[in-house]
Amino acid sequence: MKKVSVGVDIGGTNTAIGVVDELGHVLTKDNISTPDHGNINQYIDELAGAIKTLITNAKLMNENIEIVGIGVGAPNGNYYTGTIEYAPNLSFKGVVQVVRLLRGHFPDLNAIALTNDANAAAIGEMIYGGAKGMKNFVMYTLGTGVGSGIVVNGDLVYGHDGFAGECGHTTLIPGGRICGCGAHGHLEAYCSAPGMKRTAFELLAKYNAVDSPLAKYSYNELTSKMIYDAAMDGDKVANEVFELTGKYLGQGIADTIHHLSPEAIFLFGGPLAAGDLILKPTKEAMEAHLLPIFKNKIKVLPSKLEAGDAAIVGASALAWKELEK
Repeated sequence: MKKVSVGVDIGGTNTAIGVVDELGHVLTKDNISTPDHGNINQYIDELAGAIKTLITNAKLMNENIEIVGIGVGAPNGNYYTGTIEYAPNLSFKGVVQVVRLLRGHFPDLNAIALTNDANAAAIGEMIYGGAKGMKNFVMYTLGTGVGSGIVVNGDLVYGHDGFAGECGHTTLIPGGRICGCGAHGHLEAYCSAPGMKRTAFELLAKYNAVDSPLAKYSYNELTSKMIYDAAMDGDKVANEVFELTGKYLGQGIADTIHHLSPEAIFLFGGPLAAGDLILKPTKEAMEAHLLPIFKNKIKVLPSKLEAGDAAIVGASALAWKELEK
């Protein structure tokens, strides 16, 4: 009997769902819209229906499978309570009982759990990726925001209320840029994809770089991929965006290392496709800010999760962790 789990990644626009085997291979996947109607009961009904259809499809492919559980990654997901709480980019208001509602549709599954998306990525890295065998590491996820999942002594750190691990909201520059959370100077305001765009526009203004290929785009049009392409073509502004982003990220990672002394820091997200353009300045800045006892000891590694399926795979890993209890 082949054991599999279901991974669900709830995003602001779409919800990705997949059936994943014990090696982290996605057997079948689909997605549904994350609605803007705000009706959590209706959404869970739709989600449960999509999960059941995927399970049926997986069994048609290989009838000798057993579903062991469902793992859900979501913004502001609380592992302790199985709830999404006051997520700013979702239409569901307040505290919504995701796990309890899913259990109503899948009463025979013991392992149904939820956590935030960065924690799910860290668990995925530990079970399927480059952190296999590691007991102490931190996962940074770089995207629309900057998330993190912290593993200490083999266990994910949730804190007393389920919300530990917000490294992206450490203060990098007091009084600096306003962050999406409303505070100023947070790491996320500099190292997220929107943060990179803001850096690009600051540099365009600083150098009056009207000849830069980035100058022809509005803020809403510009993407981190465009910045990468311009950097690969030798554009000064684009290259400096990566230099500064790496400098800021390395400084933030150094703080994390001082707090936790991990074996490694894993980085995941779109900007990592740039490779050494961002990894080199990140490592240099990290080493420059570290205490001597930490220098040249901590690895900074790109995630080994497949980018396209990482969110699904990471969420599915949560079910396996539940079974270990």
